[in-house]
Amino acid sequence: QMQLVESGGGLVQAGGSLRLSCVASGRTFSSVTMGWFRQAPGKEREFVAALRWIGRSTYYADYADSVKGRFTISRDNAKNTMYLHMNSLKSEDTAVYYCAGSTNLKLGYDYWGQGTQVTVSS
Repeated sequence: QMQLVESGGGLVQAGGSLRLSCVASGRTFSSVTMGWFRQAPGKEREFVAALRWIGRSTYYADYADSVKGRFTISRDNAKNTMYLHMNSLKSEDTAVYYCAGSTNLKLGYDYWGQGTQVTVSS
């Protein structure tokens, strides 16, 4: 079982930066694929970024085209924490951001956080 808690959301001006954190509890954090999703009002939930496990502590970073070059995903297994560094924020980035984990991507994501609001003002 895994529990995920996001934090770090807030209000930021366009062009600014924000760092989101996701703290996980559970014995298999290091072997779980972790990712970020977001959902804006009137929109479906969309993929943002993920760290796909390819070894004991080695991951491949995958990003949605809309955030490539602006967002950076990382994780610290020792702290059971995943981060999303968001730079050059745009109004289109306004959404509720969700932390998620998957033990088998073929079956989808198994664990979800409660979400944290990110609002980018113009």
